[in-house]
Amino acid sequence: MTESASQAPPGPASLGAAGPAHRQAVDPVGVWRRFVGSSVLLDGFHALKHAVRFGAEVPLAVTVDRAAALALADELAPDVRETLDALLTQVTESTYTSLVPRPHPTAVAALAVRPSREVNLRTLARTPRSAPVVVLDQPRNLGNAGAVIRLAAGFGATGVVTTGTLDPWHPTVVRGGAGLHFATAVERLAVDELPPGPVFALDPEGEDIRGLKLPDDALLAFGSERSGLSADLRARADHLVALPMRPQVSSYNLATSVAMALYHWSATGGAPIKD
Repeated sequence: MTESASQAPPGPASLGAAGPAHRQAVDPVGVWRRFVGSSVLLDGFHALKHAVRFGAEVPLAVTVDRAAALALADELAPDVRETLDALLTQVTESTYTSLVPRPHPTAVAALAVRPSREVNLRTLARTPRSAPVVVLDQPRNLGNAGAVIRLAAGFGATGVVTTGTLDPWHPTVVRGGAGLHFATAVERLAVDELPPGPVFALDPEGEDIRGLKLPDDALLAFGSERSGLSADLRARADHLVALPMRPQVSSYNLATSVAMALYHWSATGGAPIKD
C-alpha cells in the first residue's frame, strides 16, 4: 500500500498520537470501504491481536466497545495493548454490523494488508529450512484450512501451501486461523510449483510415522478430507507416511492429522520453537 501523505488515511501511529478525540473524528465507513476490497478481514479481537503481534499493517480497526476490547488486551495481550489502543475506533453497533458479514462475539473487526506474495515465496523456497512446510493438497473445508494454519503457526512451521481451488486467504479461512496467517507464509501453488525439499505425503498405505524422523526441510503433504492425495501430489512424493490408526476407523480430521505429524516432527528432533 503506497500512498502520498495527503491521500493516506490515518494510520496506527497518527491515531495514537492524536488520541481518542481524533479516533472518533475518523470516518470509519469511508476508510473501510476504501480498503476492504484489497485487504484481509480480521474477525474478532483474537485475530486482530495475532495479526498485530506478528507485524501486520492494519489501516483500520473498529469496535462497538473500546473499553471492553482494551480490557481484553489488558487480560490476554498486554504486549500489544498500546498498539490496539492507538488502532481501535469505536463505532455504533449498526455501523459495525454493516461492515462485517458475520459479527464476532467480541464486536471487533479490522482490515490488514495481505503480506507480499513475493516475500512469502522467498520464505518458502529458502533452504536450508529450520521447520517443515505443510502442504494441503486440494483441501475443501475452509474451517479446516484455517485450523491448519493456526497449528502451523503454533509449531513454527515455515509455511502452509494449498493446491487446488481453495483460497487460503478466504475470510472464513482467516477467521479459522485467528489472524495467524501473519505468523507464517501462506500461499496457493500448483504441485509443480511446490518449494524444494523431500515430500512426506500422508497416506494409509505408507510407512508408520513412528519409525521415522521427519527432516526440518520436509514438505508434509496431506490429501483432501474426502478423496486423499491427488495423483499429481502422489507422483511428487518421496515418501508415503501413515499415522497410527485403529482398524475400521476411516480417517482423522485434517487438522488433527497435521497436528499429529507436526508434533511427531517436533518430538523427534525438530527445531525448537522460538519465543
